[in-house]
Amino acid sequence: MTTVIAFILMFGLLVFVHEWGHLIFAKRAGMLAREFAIGFGPKIFAFTKNETLYTIRLLPIGGYVRVAGEDPELVDLKAGHHVGLEFNEEGKVSRIIVNNKSKHPYARVIEVEKADLDHRLVIEGYEIDEDEKLFFEVDPKAMFVMDEKETQIAPYDRQFASKSVPQRAMQLFAGPLMNFVLAIVLFMILGFIQGVPSDEAKLGQIQNNSPADEAGLMAGDEVIAVDGESVSTWEEFTRIIRNHPEEEVTLTVNRSGETQELNVTPAAIEDRDMTIGQVGVARAFEESFTKKLSFGFTQTYEWSTLILTNLGKLVTGQFSLDMLSGPVGIYDATDQVVRTGFTNFVMWTAILSINLGIVNLLPLPALDGGRLLFVGLEGVRGKPIDPQKEGIVHFIGFALLMLLMLVVTWNDIQRLFL
Repeated sequence: MTTVIAFILMFGLLVFVHEWGHLIFAKRAGMLAREFAIGFGPKIFAFTKNETLYTIRLLPIGGYVRVAGEDPELVDLKAGHHVGLEFNEEGKVSRIIVNNKSKHPYARVIEVEKADLDHRLVIEGYEIDEDEKLFFEVDPKAMFVMDEKETQIAPYDRQFASKSVPQRAMQLFAGPLMNFVLAIVLFMILGFIQGVPSDEAKLGQIQNNSPADEAGLMAGDEVIAVDGESVSTWEEFTRIIRNHPEEEVTLTVNRSGETQELNVTPAAIEDRDMTIGQVGVARAFEESFTKKLSFGFTQTYEWSTLILTNLGKLVTGQFSLDMLSGPVGIYDATDQVVRTGFTNFVMWTAILSINLGIVNLLPLPALDGGRLLFVGLEGVRGKPIDPQKEGIVHFIGFALLMLLMLVVTWNDIQRLFL
């Protein structure tokens, strides 16, 4: 149950922060954000505030912000349509009743001759069986009522396409950006909770009855050589120990300014079909305030570099698709991480946030990076790509991503149960 709660909170946080970035910059640019959704599929919970419908949906495989103008939303009012009009105190149309007009007895029913709900915001038409042409101004926030469901109209200046290239690019980039910001904040929190891992080969906690404990190693010791080979970083020290399972090595340590030599035999541990050596020591942590502040930036940079390197290996075929994990694999990994403690769970969340930000910036259709590519091409060409062609590309890209998700999920299930 703990893992389920942790996974839901982690997933919700990652998606919320990502979509919140899209939402905030959409609103800052004056776009009408119709919906802010966590998950896909049927709605579990929903409420409306400041023009936006906020929803939590059943399938935990992502989220989205639906901005006006990005997909077909309203039925076109064409000549001959009979609609009911309701008005506000200023005499402007506040509600356009498309059907079920009998449920709105106070609506003024007209036959539409022409309607412009994008630019001029007017409806022209006639009352039934009358010849006098009427003109009605439409409120910019008027509601379009279809099957008793209200949808706010979106004048062109509230639509995604009406905004400048920088505004649209920033709205698309803001989601991944917020994932990097979240990672920086989480790593900073870790720094202040546990300190910053020392770059030097300094020993922290010594595990009871471990090879290190039996050899007489103490917290605060700094390893400066192994078997006479100079060591200056924690990574160098651990690499040598891992390569010598059940082989005695001589550690030269600096203890309170004095040099000592201690013999230790690393225990043999099975790790992913490999046998490695471990001596049972933890890394030392520093309490520098400035290092704690910078820890968020340095860790985010290092993990970003590592993830990009692995993506490159995937593209070049050095990694296979079998190494990718979907929601099932991430849940299983989260279960293992949760068991190791809160700080590791926070680090895992930060790493996944970086991964989400990087993946979404890939120039693939349907992802933020793919949409940014089209906006960039518009900036270079000086005119937009045909919306229908762009829509087809994104639809195909989304379908392929869903197919990849199914393949990856099947791989996860095979690893777990077969």
